[in-house]
Amino acid sequence: MGTKKFVKQVTEIPGPISRKLQERRGNIVPRGISNNCTSFVKKAEGAIVEDVDGNTYIDFAGAIGTINVGHSHPKVVSAIHEQASQFIHTGFNVMMYESYIELAERLAELAPGHFAKQVAFFNSGAEAVENAVKIARKFTKRQGVISFTRGFHGRTLLAMTMTSKVKPYKFEFGPFAPEVYKAPYPYPYRRPDGMSEKQYSQFMIEQFEQFLISEVAPETIAAVVMEPVQGEGGFIVPDIEFVHAVREICTKYGIIFVADEIQTGFARTGKYFAIDHFGVVPDLITISKSMGAGVPISGVIGKKEIMDSADVGEIGGTYSGSPLGCRAALAVLDIIEEEGLNARSEYLGNKVKERLNQLANKFEQIGDVRGLGAMCAMELVTNKKEKTPDKLVVGKIVKEANKRGLLLLNAGIYSNVIRILMPLVITDEQLEEGLEILGESIEAVLVLQSQ
Repeated sequence: MGTKKFVKQVTEIPGPISRKLQERRGNIVPRGISNNCTSFVKKAEGAIVEDVDGNTYIDFAGAIGTINVGHSHPKVVSAIHEQASQFIHTGFNVMMYESYIELAERLAELAPGHFAKQVAFFNSGAEAVENAVKIARKFTKRQGVISFTRGFHGRTLLAMTMTSKVKPYKFEFGPFAPEVYKAPYPYPYRRPDGMSEKQYSQFMIEQFEQFLISEVAPETIAAVVMEPVQGEGGFIVPDIEFVHAVREICTKYGIIFVADEIQTGFARTGKYFAIDHFGVVPDLITISKSMGAGVPISGVIGKKEIMDSADVGEIGGTYSGSPLGCRAALAVLDIIEEEGLNARSEYLGNKVKERLNQLANKFEQIGDVRGLGAMCAMELVTNKKEKTPDKLVVGKIVKEANKRGLLLLNAGIYSNVIRILMPLVITDEQLEEGLEILGESIEAVLVLQSQ
């Protein structure tokens, strides 16, 4: 590996302190909790992470899309410190605080739709999804829920039921929640041979319409929950016509259309909400991850008449919309606006996809490059013709990248997709060095595999 400016390796990875901590981790933490990187963090700032042994990494994982404004942004740190010095928690349902109201007002203004909105806050993405379903059921007096193949909505019972990937998320964790149905979702890269993009779009719309005849009656459905770009499913971007068709069908049958923006929101795709790329207005939006820059907070934004259908005490929770989370989220909104992170996301996405396409032209195993804004990915296959998913090679690339000082994640129903979720505050130099390490890691694995 050539000389690097931001990645510094003073020990092997993992280093001696991390290895000792791993031993302790193995004794006390269940193996069911996975770890992508073998080192332990000491400090993180912007797009750079330092481990306990003094090695530094460029972060292309972003805490699974949680750090769009970067690690320990000074404005976020200041907001948390100021809030903690005043009070840490009262429970909004015990004694209210202004930051909850201010955050709700600002998010309602930013969310698509020229109608009265209300906002409720919770703790995690899964909790936001479950509450969106509760609200939709309360409003419609129906029970059914439709999610989509390859979708991911969380690990709690209902959210896990709505999630597609069996291993590791669902295997032997049943029985699952009833009245949840999975509809087909476009996968343009894997459309049938000989079918044009336009033909495939129409085909998928017809498949969804057929689903509402063969699988479940639309009159029984409370909500359709869709990720505008599938996250864990492999960063798959649907075509505009499909999204519009789903919205129109929801309107026709009085179904609540829920946009799950937990991974796509807060400037990740070049807009505050990815659904804005499609010109569609959802009834409810679920949010979390980069909303709090690492402080746990989530929410549901929606039409006032729908949100207000739940009676007093029917939604909420002890820590829901915590003061620390609200203040962090308000700082995040300021940062996105002041630092132009939506435009920055578009710029970064173009840079990343340009480099990934160069790699795809070089290597037969890179079958597809895709994404929206700075939510980018490449799919690894055995070869471009057969498109057989290659999970093994992705695992090797991720490990090689970590070893070289780049934090990286996989994705996809077959675990054969490399996704890029760097903080949007990453500098051009840091991005270039990270992409260089990514290229070196891919080359090291693929060249070795071909020998």
